[in-house]
Amino acid sequence: MRSIANPVRPKADDERSRSVTDRLAERIGNTRLFGHRVVDAWDRLRQRRVPSHWTNLFGVVTVACVAVIVITGIWLMVFYVPSSQPTTYTGSYEPLHGATVSKAYASTMLITLDVPGGRLIRQAHHWAALLLPAAIVLQLVTTFFTGAFRRPRRGMWLLLVLVFFAALGGGWSGYALPDDMLSGTGLRIVEGIVLGIPVVGTWMASLLFGGSFPGRIIENLYPLHIVVFTGALIVLVVYRAVLAWRHGPPQFPGRGRTEQNIVGIPLLPTAAVRGGGLFLLVTALLVLISATVVVSPVWLYGPGDPGNAGAGSQPDWYTGFLDGALRLVPPGWEIVWLGRTWTLAILAPLAVIGLFFAVVAAYPFLEEWVTGDRREHHLLDRPRAAATRTGIGVAGLIFAGMLWAAGGADVIATAFSLSIEGVIGTLQAALVIGPLIGYTVAQRVCLGLQRKDRDLLDHGFETGRIVRSPGGEYVEVHQPLDETQRARLALPEPTRRRARGIATTRPAVAGDTPRAVAGPPGRGPQSERGS
Repeated sequence: MRSIANPVRPKADDERSRSVTDRLAERIGNTRLFGHRVVDAWDRLRQRRVPSHWTNLFGVVTVACVAVIVITGIWLMVFYVPSSQPTTYTGSYEPLHGATVSKAYASTMLITLDVPGGRLIRQAHHWAALLLPAAIVLQLVTTFFTGAFRRPRRGMWLLLVLVFFAALGGGWSGYALPDDMLSGTGLRIVEGIVLGIPVVGTWMASLLFGGSFPGRIIENLYPLHIVVFTGALIVLVVYRAVLAWRHGPPQFPGRGRTEQNIVGIPLLPTAAVRGGGLFLLVTALLVLISATVVVSPVWLYGPGDPGNAGAGSQPDWYTGFLDGALRLVPPGWEIVWLGRTWTLAILAPLAVIGLFFAVVAAYPFLEEWVTGDRREHHLLDRPRAAATRTGIGVAGLIFAGMLWAAGGADVIATAFSLSIEGVIGTLQAALVIGPLIGYTVAQRVCLGLQRKDRDLLDHGFETGRIVRSPGGEYVEVHQPLDETQRARLALPEPTRRRARGIATTRPAVAGDTPRAVAGPPGRGPQSERGS
């Protein structure tokens, strides 16, 4: 029999036999972006690990809020008219027919009541602006109490503080754009604060308002709202995400977790799907609330009027601490110096709040200077393991909380049938005494929890079983902790820094030994083991 060899298939025939999708996927995979093939970048994303912990979720909420604000804001720009020029209202809201209003207020009423879906979009924009500062504050709090601001993430802490300021600026400027009675009352308060600043107050008020109140405040705030504050918010969030990718995520102590590796779930697809799901859930929740709960009913407030003020007006929650700082200043705080009247009722709150946020922004550098610890930290602290830092954080929260509560002192007095003087006096005392008490209590609680954890490490859990020893002694049997539980507790061990001679602490983690294995830049291996 003759043997017939299988013919070699030409390469062109193999290429034609492949499906269009396979060829397209190969071409996309071989495409180079920033000097790297797409397929190689995809593989790196699949190999990267992310710690699975609830503290990582607030960043996704922040991004979702920013996305909703930007998308709805672009839609609102189509219909909104940023002008203080008067016009006659001719919309569908009959009680205002024939009234003289600004073009800004008329366009806001048009969006709210006449444009299909306008109220939903506008309220989604407002609700997202209310949720955004809350998500940022929770990020700040979790970052502070876990020590995630230490090297190499000090810059990320500063960026997060700046993100908070950008969110406040964007919310405040957007609050004034409808030009209704409520926003007009808030702008009048702002004008009084600016005018109370010695030497430069009159010039600053003239620059901001473009003349006497209300001036051209709408025309001046509009570019600040859509370009300066929103642009800064997007840039800061993106830049912080870039730094987070470069440094890698921190993680809590645990079995198999060291300063050189990351134990967690794959970034792709697991972490990405979870983050995307939370993003969609937050977006859907904002849309649901916007469709069912009314916020900023400008038709009830009426148009802004320089000669009137809204009764019982309250600022948005994230600026309540600024209003509260003004309310807590004792009356009559004025001095005459250098031929000028210095209004301490305005200067003192501005100085106190400015100092507070300066300390917040500089805290990573202050703690490093005090402790002398200049090492890079990729393992987080349990709040109980850093008793002093936790006490300082609790004191700061109480201080900010008292200022925020003072912003609604009139509401508290009305709701509980109290005198406004008594409420203000109580809050003034709590502003001074409260942080001291909070610091002491929090520090002592943390030290007590440390002693409890140390006892668990030494003796284990109580089992409730009583046994009699050969000598007649009755003792309780303790169950020792396993390696996973011991690594999770990670009690700090005191060390001494030679550079400054100051005692510091670092967590004692099981398996804390460097490994010479490939990993992300600046970190060691990525492993699923022990998660």
